[in-house]
Amino acid sequence: MRPEAIAAVMEGMARWANPSSPHAEGREARRALEDARARIKSVLGWTGEVILTSGASEALAIGLGRSKAVRQLVSAVEHDAVFRAAPRADILPIIDGQPDEVFLAEYLDTGAPPVVAIQSINSETGTALLPYVRSPTLKMVQDAGGLVLADCSQSAGKMPLPDADMVVVSAHKLGGPPGVGALFVRNFGMLEPTGGHESGYRAGTENLPGVLGFAAALDVVSSWSTDVEQRFDFKNSLHEVAEINMPGVQCSHIFSVAMEHLPSAAQLIRLDGMGFSVSAGSACSSGTLKTSRSLAAFGVSDVAAARTIRISLGWSTTVEELNQFARAFRTLAHDAAARAA
Repeated sequence: MRPEAIAAVMEGMARWANPSSPHAEGREARRALEDARARIKSVLGWTGEVILTSGASEALAIGLGRSKAVRQLVSAVEHDAVFRAAPRADILPIIDGQPDEVFLAEYLDTGAPPVVAIQSINSETGTALLPYVRSPTLKMVQDAGGLVLADCSQSAGKMPLPDADMVVVSAHKLGGPPGVGALFVRNFGMLEPTGGHESGYRAGTENLPGVLGFAAALDVVSSWSTDVEQRFDFKNSLHEVAEINMPGVQCSHIFSVAMEHLPSAAQLIRLDGMGFSVSAGSACSSGTLKTSRSLAAFGVSDVAAARTIRISLGWSTTVEELNQFARAFRTLAHDAAARAA
């Protein structure tokens, strides 16, 4: 978490009152909540509605579960939370790192307009599935009368939001607190309300401290210890000892690398012992060390996937830390090659 977000959460706890209460303290809490909502919209450049949630998973559940669209289509490389939110959805294949536009065109021609879930940046590989504000895939769906739900958990605050109908954002991916996020909605007419707060889309009590931390993190979201060029230089420095061959447009802060001769589980253990925190697959599923569904959908072989780890960089990651990791990774790769020789 960014220091500014921690301070804002603490302030929110110190001034806590229920924003839905009619008394003076409740009204003051409501003003603080709505001010934070306006700041979140402003920084991310959203002009529609904002439903504050407990995180990206709940935002996905609302967007997919309460959409008025009759059909659901999700890309094959979506986060597990998307598949939990839409367990009976049809699957959009991935070709050369991008949604299969031939399949999509046929799908759009053969039934009612769907809601289509496509992530902005893949959480395991850093591949940008919606690399442009007005991507061809997005335009195809909207021109056919469908809705696009873009999971921007990994890209919000780092690149412009796509021109989607719904956008999912997670605060902790921005240096904000865990347990808070948002569903951006072009207009509420796309969704069926169920009653409660947040314009009738949530139950429970508003998380004022978390929302204040969310807004505070966004106030300084452009401040990173490294720039894009330095992060790409780091990524490219690993080429000499690892495979980085993911197709499509790539971001600078997440990528997958496959080390020859050493399984991913062994890499995690060795790197952890050296003081580096990496994962195999997304953080939400890597604890199982199971084969990555996303890598398979991107066309990565089982052999390569078994040697692949995910490296992600944050706002606080320094150039020196990148250099330290590169040296450790090269040492590990050379040791593994020597043992295999």
